[in-house]
Amino acid sequence: MNLIDRLQQLNAIGIALSSEADPERLIEQILLGAKELTGADAGTVYQMAEDGRSLTFQIIRNDTLGLAMGGSSRLPITFPPVPLYRADGSPNHASVVAHAVLSRSTVNIADAYRAEGFDFSGTRTFDERTGYRSVSFLAVPMENHEGEIIGVLQLINARDDSGQVVPFAVADQKLAESLASQAATALTKHELIGGMRALFEAFIKLIATAIDEKSPYTGGHCRRVPELTMLLAEAAAQAAHGPLADFQMSDADRYELKIAAWLHDCGKVTTPEWVIDKATKLSAITDRIEIIATRFAAAKAQAEVIYCRGLLAGGDARALKASYTIVVTELTEALEFLRRMNTGAEYMQPEHQQQVRDLGQRTWIGPDDEIQPLLTSDEVRHLTIAKGTLTEDERKIINHHIVATIRMLESLPYPKHLRRVPEFAGGHHERMDGRGYPKGLTRDQMSVQARVMGIADIFEALTARDRPYKKAYTLSQALTILGKMKLDGHIDPDLFDIFIASRVWLTYAERFLDAEQLDEVVVENLPGYATLR
Repeated sequence: MNLIDRLQQLNAIGIALSSEADPERLIEQILLGAKELTGADAGTVYQMAEDGRSLTFQIIRNDTLGLAMGGSSRLPITFPPVPLYRADGSPNHASVVAHAVLSRSTVNIADAYRAEGFDFSGTRTFDERTGYRSVSFLAVPMENHEGEIIGVLQLINARDDSGQVVPFAVADQKLAESLASQAATALTKHELIGGMRALFEAFIKLIATAIDEKSPYTGGHCRRVPELTMLLAEAAAQAAHGPLADFQMSDADRYELKIAAWLHDCGKVTTPEWVIDKATKLSAITDRIEIIATRFAAAKAQAEVIYCRGLLAGGDARALKASYTIVVTELTEALEFLRRMNTGAEYMQPEHQQQVRDLGQRTWIGPDDEIQPLLTSDEVRHLTIAKGTLTEDERKIINHHIVATIRMLESLPYPKHLRRVPEFAGGHHERMDGRGYPKGLTRDQMSVQARVMGIADIFEALTARDRPYKKAYTLSQALTILGKMKLDGHIDPDLFDIFIASRVWLTYAERFLDAEQLDEVVVENLPGYATLR
């Protein structure tokens, strides 16, 4: 191969290095390209350790011995790192690759067995053990565009056209140095991209963790939803039949969806804690049921005062006692009833709502001797919430988190491969029939990924053990509710079918649910069950 051909090959290798996305394959391309350019029989790429005091083996190739370690070979390299400094702190110039780093210069050795100033005892031991003959060496430090040495490219035994081992020519050295420079820049670029990606993901998880930590009642939600989202998305991508048979995901698509899942509730940072943590209907800064209990205790005390005054005035003791007992019993039973209604654990029946309103008509004499209702109008309004613990206004505050999520996510300058994150994350409260929020989108207006997240968010909430306003449903209960949501036009019917058929629900349950939630599930009996063919 003449020099022009080699320069063209160097250019082709450089282009390939700039387009390679995998750092491991990039290092392998560097070594294979350098071997081809220089006609070397063997070679090694070393990488600078994080502490900058040693070189670690990254990849080894030897054609004659058929030796391949590291890289695509998947064989681990067991050789210890090469120290740049001795135990006493002095520089290790006895090692060829260490000297190349310390002197920041290429080392070109024609014959290792005749070279002076370097310790080749390890090389000779290797040769004796394998029958190999290490002769010519070329060690090139890889210096990036910032002047940092990030590793060493070492080549062994240059061969001429007849296959004979010869020293590395000056022209070959120059080509290897040029390739090492390009390789160092490419590796640094990958390191920077990898570092930025790691920082980006860590920041996203930090936000999710902060949201979970903000409320003891939603802890883990932002971590569990991504797990379930990816399980269902992978199952949908593997579907060979049915309406979603054409749905596929690349690695970039998976990454985009994972980021969206981690950020799906980022808007909750704007939601007040007293709403997120509203465990009972009367919860505010404190649970106001205790204020009502104090009021009821005062009303009982007033009844006792009336009873005692009546006795002192010579009244009928039996009649006074009976009247007092009735009042105290009614107040005790009423308070117990209000405590039950305050939990919001079940749907509140209309007759119970009316009972609360009736209690709101009862009065007592306040500290200022004025007649006051036992329940304020605001307490009645909260205690008559039909389902859950939130009033309509409070529910709007909770629901606003998705609006905040969309606004926050849409304000970010995404790279091309993450531009659908706001759409994926912002659609998990929409319904397939268009009656969801915040945009009222229909199924046809939503991506498959957004519909996946809707199911993941709901199923996680149904089975979560940390909600103050409800108990954790068992598997069969949660799947029954989910099936009814399919029939009601709430969730995507095709994804529900895949969710059931692929047993994603069981995989998730075995990872995250308590043992007592893992009851028997007869999928054929679930509402909306359909057999996938």
